[in-house]
Amino acid sequence: MTIGRGDSTLRVLRARVTWPLYLTDAGAWMSALVAGTWLRFDFGAAEYDERTVLLLCIAMCAAHLVAGTALSLYRGRFDVGSLDELLRVGVAALSTTAAVGLPVLIAGPDMGIPRNVPLVAAPIAFLIMALARWVHRMSEERASRPSRDAERALVYGAGVAGTSLVKRMRIDRGSPFIPVAFVDDAPEELGAMHCGVRVRGTGDQLARLARRTNATAVIVAICRADADLLLRITERAAEASLRVLVMPPLEELLDGRRGMTDLRDITIEDIVGRHPVDTDVATVAGYLAGKRVLVTGAGGSIGSELCRQIARFGPAELMMLDRDESALQAVQIDLAGHGLLHTDEVILADIRDAEAIRALMARRRPEVVFHAAALKHLPMLEQYPDEAWKTNVLGTRNVLEAAHAAGVETFVNISTDKAANPTSVLGHSKQHAERLTAAFAARGCGRYLSVRFGNVLGSRGSMVPVFTALIEAGGPLTVTHPDVTRYFMTIPEACQLVVQAGGIGRPGEVLILDMGEPVRILDVAKQMIRMSGRPIDIVFTGLRPHEKLHEDLIGAGEHDERPFHDKITHTRIEPLEPWRLRKSAWDALWREGADAGPARRAPERRGSPLVAAAVELPGPAPAVAPPPSRRPTQPALVEHAPVEHAPVSLGQPNRAAR
Repeated sequence: MTIGRGDSTLRVLRARVTWPLYLTDAGAWMSALVAGTWLRFDFGAAEYDERTVLLLCIAMCAAHLVAGTALSLYRGRFDVGSLDELLRVGVAALSTTAAVGLPVLIAGPDMGIPRNVPLVAAPIAFLIMALARWVHRMSEERASRPSRDAERALVYGAGVAGTSLVKRMRIDRGSPFIPVAFVDDAPEELGAMHCGVRVRGTGDQLARLARRTNATAVIVAICRADADLLLRITERAAEASLRVLVMPPLEELLDGRRGMTDLRDITIEDIVGRHPVDTDVATVAGYLAGKRVLVTGAGGSIGSELCRQIARFGPAELMMLDRDESALQAVQIDLAGHGLLHTDEVILADIRDAEAIRALMARRRPEVVFHAAALKHLPMLEQYPDEAWKTNVLGTRNVLEAAHAAGVETFVNISTDKAANPTSVLGHSKQHAERLTAAFAARGCGRYLSVRFGNVLGSRGSMVPVFTALIEAGGPLTVTHPDVTRYFMTIPEACQLVVQAGGIGRPGEVLILDMGEPVRILDVAKQMIRMSGRPIDIVFTGLRPHEKLHEDLIGAGEHDERPFHDKITHTRIEPLEPWRLRKSAWDALWREGADAGPARRAPERRGSPLVAAAVELPGPAPAVAPPPSRRPTQPALVEHAPVEHAPVSLGQPNRAAR
């Protein structure tokens, strides 16, 4: 059926105009014009023509419809009662007043209309329209508030993130939490009201606030909260029996992977390894945008996160190399949304195969290389030092030689803190890799550099996933020594610094990431037991062969210089030319170590472990003394980590971690 022009216009107008809202505004203008006329004539003390006033009302309503439609007021583009909408209501009112008021100002007396009536009516109409919207907004928010069964929560942080979160929670009927008070450490915020919720105290008053408000949870609404702050909040929350939840990290909010309301229970990674990083985007984009980038070990925990972060800077091509096809599929699913493994962005190859690596780089011509492929487990490499030689030393040499032949501009070798003053097979092999990288930099072929950092939390086989698995299995947790410490950082934050380092590093340098203060492994174990709510024993097994009690980030003779970034140290290491590599010298080193020290074997072959701690509910258990024939000089130790609140989910290890 053919639709006539008049019907078509009416249908378009119906689609474009939210009529109830417009009729409310039209009623506001009519009321305002009548009120303005009454005011002008002293509330009826003089005669005035009702028909003229009616014509003026029709003209003002028509003009407002045109202005409101042009400003999209009646097309559902704005939240009713929002500041953006009110600004446009004001503009529409001014436009309407100008369109109708100007003719009235010129010819009003001849028409029987006082000149100042539109001017008096305009502010009255605006106030009525604003009040109507406010009433509508309040009624909608009241109807959308969380149910009475929602958990009462304190919101820690009254900044932009906290107020945005509270605003969303208060108008979400399905929200599992209802905010009852803000907590903020800024004294000037005390008593302030944000989105209908008052700031009632500081973090030191958390227990008192929980009792006053009957809150059972505290939500940390600080996107860049570091590990120290989260630890303090967790300890105070434990005293008040509060469940602790956190918002996603800022980078996940910015890239759209998480939303503001994607709250989760706090994990040990937050408490130990969260160090917010300020990335100089311009520097990073300068060497990655539009470049062909290759990442070796792309299926590992560090490699896969590097790929995710590099992809955000728009490389011309991102090549992901690994010898593990399943790991490659996992990272392809994360980046491309599928795991078909049929594109040339995924490369199945082994860095031990020098010919394959050389042919690959000659064909694909990468301009930037991140070398993350390596063997990393210290006790395993102590048993099999030849594997460390083949992968960490010769494999790195293969990648370096292929990169040099292909004319790679920037080469970033991922190293470890165990390369500083090395004592283990892993440490020596990674130091060799650093020195080889420095040697290729000395040839003047490009920016070849290494980046060194400590333990990352959450990678496959690392401490936190292992402890989580042991807790789920009922324990015990095994710790090598009561005083052993390590540096920790989360994988995303470590990779942010690696990518940043690639932009500021100079040829031949070793860049060392600031990992904060070292953390006692025993403290991590006890905290995880508290968070699990289970009675778990802690067993001390003794340091493994060539394992340090405390790691170093900067080696002997190296300097702590930070010319570009306050969390990145620049130092140099003696180059090692590939032709100077000698397998016989490597073998001799570990033969001498084996003859001089304990046998390179698994810990259980050196004697039964000392059961030194027990953590139970609700109180401590007696210590178990060591067998008299084993370690007679080491006293028994008793450690106790009481469970202080309900269990909190520790999350799942990264499926692509290695």
